[in-house]
Parts: sequence; structure tokens; C-alpha cells
Amino acid sequence: MDIKIGQGYDVHELVENRKLIIGGVDIPHDRGLLGHSDADVLLHAITDAIIGALGLGDIGHAFPDTNPEIAGIASTKILSDTYDKMIDKGFVIGNIDATIMAEQPKMKPHLAEMKKNIAQILHTSEENINIKATTTEKLGFVGREEGMACEAVVLIIKS
Repeated sequence: MDIKIGQGYDVHELVENRKLIIGGVDIPHDRGLLGHSDADVLLHAITDAIIGALGLGDIGHAFPDTNPEIAGIASTKILSDTYDKMIDKGFVIGNIDATIMAEQPKMKPHLAEMKKNIAQILHTSEENINIKATTTEKLGFVGREEGMACEAVVLIIKS
């Protein structure tokens, strides 16, 4: 059995006049994440991990922020396109473990919906996806509520 692992990391600045979208969920908050796309840190970290497991570089190479054609693209579309590449190479999701780092708002009420969205996009069981959320105890840029970050690890298996 061919098994590969990938690790992904993403960070975005919190700014006014942007929606906060994490895991494909529109979360009520006074600020949102700044980016070329909708800046969904969770989906970006998972996408980056899948791209890494496939040996295809990173999310910035696959979806460059210099490409005007993808300005404002939904991260659900980015993850879906990455899923297609994974399937083309003959792999399926084994499991995903991700950690969102944010002081506010609290992520716990939204985790189940995030998990459902990701499972649908990646055509896998929700049991294969684990999403955690943590604060940084008011330390660093996350603690000062200047931005949010996410790390993800993905295991893919040759189908």
C-alpha cells in the first residue's frame, strides 16, 4: 500500500470589511481574513498539505496570488481542484488532523459544519477529519488578534 503524508501551514491578517470564512463556514465577526482568495486558513492549510503529500510543491505555486484570474476565488474551489489532482494521481484521503489558531471568535460552535464541508469536498467520511482550535494565550500576532493561522497534516493512500 502506497501511503504519503503532507503538512500544511497558512496564516492571514485580520482586517475590517472582509468576511471571516473558515472551513467554508461564514463566521460572524467584526473582521475577516485578508488574502487574494477568501483567505480561509483551514482550507488553505489542508490544501497545502495535500499538495505537499503529492510532491507538487505548495499552495502558492499551485494557486499563485499573482494570478488575477483567481482573485477572490473561494477556498472550497481551491480544495476541490486539489482533490481532482489527488484523484488523478490515484490517491484518496486517509485522514486529516488540523489545528486552527485564533483568539476570537470561538471556533467550537462551527467545527462540525467545517468538518462536514471538508468531508463533502474531499469525498471522504467525517470520521477521517479532525479539526481542533486553540488560542495562543494572547501571545504573538494571533494573541494580539492581528491574524489567524492553521496547521494541517494529511495522510493520503493509493486507491
